[in-house]
Amino acid sequence: MSQADTAGAGMRLRRSWSLGLFAGEFTVTLRRWRTLALLAVLAAVPVLVGIAVKIESDGGSDGGRGGGDGGAGPAFMAQVTNNGLFLVFTALAATLPFFLPMAVGVVAGDAIAGEASAGTLRYLLVAPAGRTRLLLAKYATTVAFCLLATLVVAVSALAVGALLFPLGDLTTISGTRITFGEGLARALLIALVVAASLLGVAALGLFVSTLTNSGIAAMATTVGLLTTVQIVDQIPQLHAVQPYLFPHYWLSFADLMREPVYWDDLQKNLGLQALYVAVFGSAAWARFTTKDITT
Repeated sequence: MSQADTAGAGMRLRRSWSLGLFAGEFTVTLRRWRTLALLAVLAAVPVLVGIAVKIESDGGSDGGRGGGDGGAGPAFMAQVTNNGLFLVFTALAATLPFFLPMAVGVVAGDAIAGEASAGTLRYLLVAPAGRTRLLLAKYATTVAFCLLATLVVAVSALAVGALLFPLGDLTTISGTRITFGEGLARALLIALVVAASLLGVAALGLFVSTLTNSGIAAMATTVGLLTTVQIVDQIPQLHAVQPYLFPHYWLSFADLMREPVYWDDLQKNLGLQALYVAVFGSAAWARFTTKDITT
């Protein structure tokens, strides 16, 4: 076997090991009762919102068409009774400020610190895993959870919306009409954007997880930082720093329901998440590759 063949075989083996490591980490994460409980809570939120809107509309109110935004997102709550597809957008708007990032923060915060606390981190770093590959597998697992959690909310909302309300062509928040198929495609795109909006939280949580050997402390710190940043984002006197905070453009996904689509805030949101991933991902790598795990 030539040197090139040997190098190619080694690369394929490392790639196979990396995929296996990611698959193993993701499977272990999904088997934890805490993860299942978080997903169950996320699935329940659209059910509660849908039932509340249904009761209100059947109780002789204005049919869900008044009251502005209804406090659950940009112009979505008012449209739910007209088209159940809007429950997807309403549920994502309702869960994105707290429930979704909290769930991601818990999973990310526990990624490294949880293993250290359980005493299994040393065994995960045996060859051919390595620290960098393990850290990448942990972050990929958290990213996959971001997507899964977002899809759980969206699918639950779509099912509840179809059961409780009519479906069909829908009116965008710009007032134009689009087909149900196009609306469904936009709902999927919105779910992907929401999942991408959580990547900054995932990187932050992973970094925090490398700072301590206590999984509980890492999860609590991540959720605490998330809450603090969101409070800062709501204080008018701190408007100068708010555009640099990771949750500032979260609700920009509503612009995907405009005709034409407004891309400015969406691009700012995705760019900001990429910046947080780069900064805190690098910090997590620098910390983890020098971390003492012998105790």
